[in-house]
Amino acid sequence: MTNHYQGLINKYKEYLPVTDKTPIITLNEGNTPLIKADNLAKKIGLSSINAEIYLKFEGANPTGSFKDRGMTMAVSKAAEAGANAIICASTGNTSAAAAAYGAKAGMRTFVLIPDGYIALGKLSQAMMYGAEVIAIKGNFDEALEVVRSISEKYPVTLVNSVNPYRIEGQKTGAFEICDQLESLGGVPDYHFIPVGNAGNITAYWKGYKEYHALGKISKLPKMMGFEATGSAAIVRGMRILNPETIATAIRIGNPASWKQAEAARDESKGTIDCVTDEEIIAAYKLIAATEGILAEPASAASVAGLIKANQLNMVEAGTKIVCILTGNGLKDPDSAIKYSGVEVKKTSSDINDILKVMNI
Repeated sequence: MTNHYQGLINKYKEYLPVTDKTPIITLNEGNTPLIKADNLAKKIGLSSINAEIYLKFEGANPTGSFKDRGMTMAVSKAAEAGANAIICASTGNTSAAAAAYGAKAGMRTFVLIPDGYIALGKLSQAMMYGAEVIAIKGNFDEALEVVRSISEKYPVTLVNSVNPYRIEGQKTGAFEICDQLESLGGVPDYHFIPVGNAGNITAYWKGYKEYHALGKISKLPKMMGFEATGSAAIVRGMRILNPETIATAIRIGNPASWKQAEAARDESKGTIDCVTDEEIIAAYKLIAATEGILAEPASAASVAGLIKANQLNMVEAGTKIVCILTGNGLKDPDSAIKYSGVEVKKTSSDINDILKVMNI
C-alpha cells in the first residue's frame, strides 16, 4: 500500500460507477485546496456577522480547472468501453481537459470551439496535448449540438457534461469539501458557484445529497448559482441565441443541465441569479488582491454572487460559505493584464532611479 495520492477515482471508488475492470485514466486530479478567506470576508462585510468564507480552488487541478474531475471518469469509462476517440464542444476548459486525458489514454481527441471566443491559454493547452481543434463560426451551444449528433452516428465518445460520467466525477468536489470541513461540521451552509452549462451545480448537489444519504453529513447546503447577465438563460427562462460576457467559460445560452440546475436550486432552497460583467471583474480583482489567488474571470462569478447576495441580506450570520473558483487565472493572462489596472514602471538599472520609482 502507498499513501501517495492517486487521483479522485482511487480515493472515492466506493461512491463511483467503476469496477476492477475499469482502466483508471488519471492525472492525480482532485485534492484541491479549500482556502479560508478571512481578508475577503472582512473586505465585503461578512466578518462583522461572523460568517466564514472558504474558496475551493479548482485551478489547482492538473489542467487548471474543475473539468479534470469529470474527465478522469468520462475517459476511464470510455476506455473501458473500448473507445478509440473522444469529442467535445468547449469554451476552453473542457477542451484542455479532454485533450489531456485523451493523450493519457492514447485516444484521438476532437474539440470544437467557437472561433474567437476562447482564452488563448486554454487553446494552447488543447493544441499541446495533441487534440484536433476545429473552430466553428458559431457559439458553444451550436458546437454542442454538432458534437452530440456526431457522437450518435460515429464511433467517437462524447465527453461533455451531458455524459453522465462527467457528473459522477465532478460530484467528488462536494465529497472533498465535506471531508475538508469535517472538524467544522462537515458541510457549508451556502455553496456559491458559477453557472454556465450547469453541469457543475448539478454535480455538487448530487455529491452533497449522496454524502447526506450515507450519514456522512447532517445537513445540506443552499446551492447559490450565478450566471453572467449576458448569458443568463436560466434566470430569464429562455434560450439566449447570442450570449455575451467577458467570462468566456460561462458564455452559454442554452445550458445542457438546465433542469437539473433548477432542481438543485429548488431542492436546496437556494437560488440561481446573475451578475454583470462589471461585478465579475470587480470580484476577479478582489480575490487576487485580498487572498493572493488568481482565478479566471468566470470563476469570480461565485464571489460576485456572494457579494450580491450579502447586499440583499440573503446571508445569515455565523454561517460557513464555500465559493467555487472553477479555473486558474493563468489560462487567461490577457484578461489579467487588461483588468489589473497596474502599470509597469520603467526606469534605468541605476539604484537611485529605481528607488525614485519605488517612492520610498
